[in-house]
Amino acid sequence: MALERNQLMALAKATAKASLNPSVAFSFEDKKLTFEALNETLHKELVELAGTYALYRENKNTIFRLIEESIDEILPAKVMQNYGQFAEIKTYAQGDKPVFRIRVSEFSKKRAKTFVTRVGLAGRYETFMLDGLTFEVPMAAYGGAARIGFEEFLDGHITMADVYDLVLEGLDEVVYKEIAKALVTLSTSTDIPTPNKVTGTAWDEVEFDRVLATADVYGKATIYCTYEFAATMVPVTGGSINYGAMSDSMKESYWNNGTFGNYKGHTVVVLPQSFEDATNTTKVMDPAYCFIIPTGAEKPVKIALEGATAVREVDNNDDWSRDIQTYKKMGVAVYNINPGLCVYKNTSLKKANTPKVWSQQGQQDDG
Repeated sequence: MALERNQLMALAKATAKASLNPSVAFSFEDKKLTFEALNETLHKELVELAGTYALYRENKNTIFRLIEESIDEILPAKVMQNYGQFAEIKTYAQGDKPVFRIRVSEFSKKRAKTFVTRVGLAGRYETFMLDGLTFEVPMAAYGGAARIGFEEFLDGHITMADVYDLVLEGLDEVVYKEIAKALVTLSTSTDIPTPNKVTGTAWDEVEFDRVLATADVYGKATIYCTYEFAATMVPVTGGSINYGAMSDSMKESYWNNGTFGNYKGHTVVVLPQSFEDATNTTKVMDPAYCFIIPTGAEKPVKIALEGATAVREVDNNDDWSRDIQTYKKMGVAVYNINPGLCVYKNTSLKKANTPKVWSQQGQQDDG
């Protein structure tokens, strides 16, 4: 028996929340269900709504509303889960200005360093105002479309459940790509002091430790990088990994994970990686960059989501195929006011996904 409309919306939202933590059971209709169970139930309900062309035509507005509300439910939470440690995320009503405020304490501390001097008990104290800073994030409309072939739909090869999954994944990918661009922009910012930046053709432990110590002055730092960069953060001697410098537990961790989750007492957060398209030739996140950010510092990436998601159908194609289009307003900006933020760039790690070609003699050539 098909669910009522309000039950269907509740199911979609529960499934969206559960997708963020699939190992935890979530409540729905007074039952504890896993993400797999919720997702399977949702897909069955979508088949009930749009299993045939006649059903789809009758129920498409309900399906569109389900997609819209699910996106607005899951997108901010998903962005927070993946990037909340170095990005501040806010949602705004349609038409509201997406304004972020830099914390007074952070802005003032930076200015205060100029004014703190040694004085006598009866000396004259130089003062400064405790003020803050606000800035507006520029917004843009992002859209995507999934095309459904009419015969594929009739045959059941493509369902609205497939479209639903595709739309959610596509918008999350848009945010991810914008964050990747913002982080690279941050790395070249003139606001970051020169001693806080390192560029080299390989990972250098001494230089990395130097900038790590710089960040630690402003609060215990966390290291953010891709898997490729994290895999290079190992003891090296003569250009090769020095396994003799690793403890047995380090060797086991490196073998099982390919990286260390902790570097000299600092948490290593491995950023997700993706490709710009299905050819797998260009990575979204440039693996060359590693960001070292003091804990508790002002988060440098600001993400604004404005208004509700909109979904519509374009069905005037000559072949009877139809496009399901989505529209979402969002903006990503970077602002660095934290003198402890550091960037390390390993230029040997490339954004292009180029394989190596090996000859029969074992010689390595660039592919």
